[in-house]
Amino acid sequence: MSKVIFIVDDEKAISKLLKYWVKDKWDYETEVFDSGETLLKRLDSKKPDLLLLDIMLPGISGLEVLKKIRTKDEQLPVIMLSAQGNVETAVDSLRYGAYDYFPKPIDVQRLEPAVKNAIKNYELTKELENLKESVQKEYSFDNIISADKKMQEVFKLVSKVLDNDITVLINGESGTGKELIAKAIHYNGKRKDKPFIVVNCASIPRELLESELFGHEKGSFTGAHQRKLGKFELANEGTIFLDEVGELEMLLQAKLLRVIQEREFERVGGTELIKTNVRILSATNIDLREAVKTKHFREDLYYRLNSFPIYIPPLRQRKSDILVLVEYFLKKCNQKLKKDIKGFTKRAIKYIYEYEWPGNIREMENTIERCIIIVENDMIDVEDLPVHMRTNEEASYVEQEGGLFEGDNIIPFEKLKEDSIRHALEVTQGNIVEAAKKLKLGRATIYRLMEKYKIENRSND
Repeated sequence: MSKVIFIVDDEKAISKLLKYWVKDKWDYETEVFDSGETLLKRLDSKKPDLLLLDIMLPGISGLEVLKKIRTKDEQLPVIMLSAQGNVETAVDSLRYGAYDYFPKPIDVQRLEPAVKNAIKNYELTKELENLKESVQKEYSFDNIISADKKMQEVFKLVSKVLDNDITVLINGESGTGKELIAKAIHYNGKRKDKPFIVVNCASIPRELLESELFGHEKGSFTGAHQRKLGKFELANEGTIFLDEVGELEMLLQAKLLRVIQEREFERVGGTELIKTNVRILSATNIDLREAVKTKHFREDLYYRLNSFPIYIPPLRQRKSDILVLVEYFLKKCNQKLKKDIKGFTKRAIKYIYEYEWPGNIREMENTIERCIIIVENDMIDVEDLPVHMRTNEEASYVEQEGGLFEGDNIIPFEKLKEDSIRHALEVTQGNIVEAAKKLKLGRATIYRLMEKYKIENRSND
């Protein structure tokens, strides 16, 4: 669709010349106005992509027109034109929000790129605004699928923290939707137009995590070829979401505590104090109170993060959500895979409803997607479900981060975790750092599970 430029000038010779350039030479649609009043009336029904606006107009001046436009639309690009040609007029134009200013006679060689750049920037701005609206709509409460009373209580708690900056700790098993709740808090709150930055504390190697969070200065360590801004700087005035916060080592816990208390930090290898205005949301699937007792997590940091706790119950405790989510994911995966599977048979629904869903909502979405891929009819039956869902034994499901183990002989989940840790320590000759990498778990988690399963490490890490 052709872009539209409105030309406002009471001198017919100039408006005719501008129309010649804009329409005949640069191939834009045009509309011409000889006063600010007629322009403003037209703007009520149609919005252009650019406005060429003369300052000296009969009736209200071009500057007054610009000020009126800015009360309704902050983004519409306006290029001011004036025969006065003085610095004060140019400064006033830019101060009131003009994109650019051109004295008369107009230099067409300069005007053409200014027009094209203004329209391009306006188009990008509109795309960004549409993207923001789409994201905010996606994470509105209307789009969080739940019919369960327990989740309605969660939503009530979330609504209490939208208009303040209290630190929120979201607790729940893997796959329950902790990040979704964090996004709902951000995109429905007062910082919704600012950045939302996610940091998974378990997935980033510990030697890189401090730099990832707080940034580093050039030359601060091998490979630091230039200054890097950390997530806390990138999230300034917005929200930072620390997923799996229980995996932070003690040194980083101390630095995080300082950020919360003092709202300042230093980059790795730097001495400059960086001020930050950021909201902190965090999540964990472990019991941080127990981690405090075992000296793996700072008590003072725990109480700072846990100012407002929100617990998301697992799917097995939200049976009324199961069929609602099945219908939602069926529709979503059908669209994604360009399929038209009608639904599940009654027999399949019975298995789905009675299954414990140890991987929670994430496992359900993956399971339904898998079923849609393999089914040969338009209805998904029991035979299309994963093998472990058709047995009465405990599923050997481990979240994707740790891998998936299935077989003819189903191993109890806790036994599987214990054996996995023992095997990883054996193949790495007791090197806990390497074992953690192979299992794709945090080092702190390995220590806690070793204590839980009474695994002794005879080698030094």
